[in-house]
Amino acid sequence: MIKSNTPSFEWGIELTPDVPASDVAELGTVVESTGFDVAFGSCHYNNRDPFVALDRLAAATDEIRLGPGVANPYDVHPVRLASLVATLSEVSNGRTVLGLGAGDPSTLRNLGLEWDRPLTRVRETMRVHRRLWAGERVDHDGTFQVNDAGLNYEADQVPVFVGAQGPRMIQMAAENADGVLVNASHPDDYAWAAEQVNSGLDSRADSRDAFTFAAFASVSVDTDASAAENAARPPVAFIAAGAPEEVIERHGLDAGRTEEIGAAISAGEFDRAYDLVTANMLDTFCIAGTPSSVADRIASIREYTDAFVAASPLGPDRKEAIELLGEVRERLSTRGPTDD
Repeated sequence: MIKSNTPSFEWGIELTPDVPASDVAELGTVVESTGFDVAFGSCHYNNRDPFVALDRLAAATDEIRLGPGVANPYDVHPVRLASLVATLSEVSNGRTVLGLGAGDPSTLRNLGLEWDRPLTRVRETMRVHRRLWAGERVDHDGTFQVNDAGLNYEADQVPVFVGAQGPRMIQMAAENADGVLVNASHPDDYAWAAEQVNSGLDSRADSRDAFTFAAFASVSVDTDASAAENAARPPVAFIAAGAPEEVIERHGLDAGRTEEIGAAISAGEFDRAYDLVTANMLDTFCIAGTPSSVADRIASIREYTDAFVAASPLGPDRKEAIELLGEVRERLSTRGPTDD
């Protein structure tokens, strides 16, 4: 019998497999012990394989949900991705959540892949996945081809959370997915994103399950604010390079500089890309600072969202940062409406 996972969660952490898979699993045990609901494994070709790391994480934990966050249907064929996710759900006893997005254009260029019709490709991927997980054989002729493909084993229906920044992708997610992971770190972006979510929900079929609006925010926390900000530069460079035009304009960022960062990343000149990150970019694209300042920023974001995922880099010391974020989570979970 096909199972259906409950898609909702409230607190999550992104774990980047730029360390050995065994280290990811060890960090996952800290995530679980500090009370988080879900751990996402980021997906970039130049890191360790996320599904190997997530398999180790599944074996090392008992309760937390886990999954790729976010996988894209360009560097892995959508049918192959459906099988990878279904296998992960099987080994984790149904604890898997799929974070699905359009990918990062600057890194996809390294693979010779064209970032073509990203919204349509993500939407088509979701639909093909659901049919495959339901045991159907699938033909599809769209942004990718599928010819009489099927899975030769019984698969779970895994909840799909779409990673999004732009308005159309957010609206599409609200209309079609189990949730959205809005990649932003500033409250103004979430006030705007809430409008896009509501617009998409207006077109959502009544038969769809409940929808979760989640923040997927870059966080860097440390007792030393300067150390936290320095650790934030690498992920902020990647985020800035792929930021939609409307986000760049909303925060008054230099579009030419973000393009320069993207070009440096594509060329493998990572240190140069990180040096090009400005203070305004850090404030726009990351929640960086002490536990107290991070808690205040997260609280302002949670006014708009159902859930919060602390994404890379987490902090200069990842294990310590997870523990500090666990304290932040507990503080915010118990904070009353009149608390500071």
